[in-house]
Amino acid sequence: MQEIKNIIFDLGGVLVGLDGQRCIEAFETIGAHEISAYVRDHRTEDLFMDAEIGKINQQEFCREVRHITNCKAKDEDIVEAWCLLLGRTPSFKLQKIVDLRQEYRLFLLSNTNDMHWNFCEQQSFSHHGYSVKDCFEKVYLSYQMHLAKPSKEIFEAVLKDSHIEAEETLFIDDSSQNCKAAESLGLHTLLNTGLDDWVEAI
Repeated sequence: MQEIKNIIFDLGGVLVGLDGQRCIEAFETIGAHEISAYVRDHRTEDLFMDAEIGKINQQEFCREVRHITNCKAKDEDIVEAWCLLLGRTPSFKLQKIVDLRQEYRLFLLSNTNDMHWNFCEQQSFSHHGYSVKDCFEKVYLSYQMHLAKPSKEIFEAVLKDSHIEAEETLFIDDSSQNCKAAESLGLHTLLNTGLDDWVEAI
């Protein structure tokens, strides 16, 4: 990878494991059965997408969950159930990223919402003595940018803001659709089909 100077990482399915069943069971427990079906069906439109592109915030998300499901769950219970989708980033991955920063400029680009990011920032990265700032030069999040992968606009925005060249950049994601969008702009890509594939590949 001598021509590569920059690496852009995805979050879920690359750095953080996803546990859909645990999330489904949590929503079922608080009576939000319709939302558990969203998770089961890997639904990415309407409610979830609105949160992902920053159209609604945490309070509005929780209010809409109660409206859809007619449950009386508190905001904190809804957020906790939603965040049970996420696991922690293993220490060996954090160490790998810290080591890679000695050779490459590293960035994070994630389709995520404020609830999931707050959880990841506090739980996935801030253990074993690391922090997000130890891992990445800059973090790009869909809910803050009001853009989402696989739109070309989000990749163009990252390239422009970080002052990096597409042909010198490797993008790692677990979605083939996202990788194809990145490739169309000249980025190199690594499709991460197994959660730890990229660790061995780089």
